[in-house]
Amino acid sequence: MNRMTLLLPAVAIVLAGLLSSVFIVDERTKALVLQFGQITSVKDEPGLYFKIPLIQEVVRYDDRILGRDVEPLEVTPSDDRRLVVDAFARYKINDVVRFRQAVGAGGIEFAENRIDTILRAQVREVLGSVDSSAILSDQRAALALKIRDAAKIEAAALGVDIVDVRLRRTDLPDQNLDATFARMRAEREREAADQVARGNEAAQRLRATADRTVIETVSAAKRQSEIIRGEADATRSAIFAAAYGADPEFFEFYRSLSAYRTSILGGNSTMVMAPDSEFFDYLRSSSAPVAPTP
Repeated sequence: MNRMTLLLPAVAIVLAGLLSSVFIVDERTKALVLQFGQITSVKDEPGLYFKIPLIQEVVRYDDRILGRDVEPLEVTPSDDRRLVVDAFARYKINDVVRFRQAVGAGGIEFAENRIDTILRAQVREVLGSVDSSAILSDQRAALALKIRDAAKIEAAALGVDIVDVRLRRTDLPDQNLDATFARMRAEREREAADQVARGNEAAQRLRATADRTVIETVSAAKRQSEIIRGEADATRSAIFAAAYGADPEFFEFYRSLSAYRTSILGGNSTMVMAPDSEFFDYLRSSSAPVAPTP
């Protein structure tokens, strides 16, 4: 009975020692075995491992890609228009030994503070070298890559690889919004006035061209009508001349009848002339010339 009483505590101590000497590393983590604070081995493959109880300890680090949001910060581009930039990063611990040496017992929290400092400095440096129009355009992706590459070099001293950096939001500070909107409105109004002035100038040119075309067209039409009228008068005169040459006496008789028809009408003005006037020659004649038979 006394032997069993002594054996049970010894067995319990041995089992506790065995259990405390065993640890598991899964596929999501990497582990360091420390002895008195010094790194003795690195366990970066999933499996079951052993350590010396009470002397050695195991520190695990996440082997997955981790995210880190950077607090919004103000940057001043090269055109002195301040912007509020909100960014985030993705990083991974690729060298646990260097990571442990760099951060010590501070762990992930200390490392993320260092990463924040690196990212904020690189965001200010890269975005400060370009104007605000580049930041607000489709060049943002190229600028984010430039920030990532610069941050990757500095983060390598921590044993960390910066996988990606993205600019999530770029806005104007609240105190600058009204002034910026007023400046944008003034620029748009100036552009609109320029467009209106150019439109009026173009309209005047078109109107002057149309007026000149109208004048030229009317002048050409009048000139053509005068030509046609002159030709018609010439043709009429030729016809009259030919008729008069064919039978002068009959032509004179026809002209007299036309004059009688026009003059002797009701409502005409009264004419006072001598009875022996030449106007009444054919009225007094007992015979009138007969038109030749065609």
